[in-house]
Amino acid sequence: MMGARVKLPDPPLLLVTDRRQARRPLADIVAAAMAAGCRWVSLREKDLSQEEQILLMRSLLPAAHAHAAKLMLHGEASLAERAGADGVHLPSGVDPVSARALIGPGKLLGVSIHTVTEAEAVDPAVVDYALAGPAFETASKPGYGPEIGRKGLYDVARAARVPVLAIGGINTARVGELVAAGVAGVAVMGGVMRAADPAQEVSALIATLTGSFAIRGRDRC
Repeated sequence: MMGARVKLPDPPLLLVTDRRQARRPLADIVAAAMAAGCRWVSLREKDLSQEEQILLMRSLLPAAHAHAAKLMLHGEASLAERAGADGVHLPSGVDPVSARALIGPGKLLGVSIHTVTEAEAVDPAVVDYALAGPAFETASKPGYGPEIGRKGLYDVARAARVPVLAIGGINTARVGELVAAGVAGVAVMGGVMRAADPAQEVSALIATLTGSFAIRGRDRC
């Protein structure tokens, strides 16, 4: 298996969509996020039919690429490939080897994880990053498993051989402690989807991320 090692977007802020929570048309929110500096979006609209997901992906790709951003699909690798996505994010338990064989070596491939055991099992020759969550209780998915918390994220990030992003209950007040715990970035959904001003929310998250990584770097010197 060829090594994955696709460079992750910078800044390491992944926006996961959910139009059911959106206060504006999804295309407007994605455009606002990208204008504010987001360079990484994953389309997660699993209630839509496959053809509807493909049409939505293709409608958003031109704007994403105009900003040099990556637009992925949360779901099946075959669907991501058909839609022309820049990668695929797989749910926990799905075989990433088959997905990598389908999408090829040049596209992003991520997986969801929840435990240290799952983190240890992620193969860096196949997978580019992992999403660990829920970091905290989240309004987007109430009751979706116990929160991992800062200590759990620290353990997961240390166990994984790929960059780990935290997801679930993420806001600017918590970014600093997450970066201090060792995560490589964060993923957000409802906080941006429900925001009155998505661009302002994204700008604040990116600024906090940048500052937190600078502090972590100084602490290691």
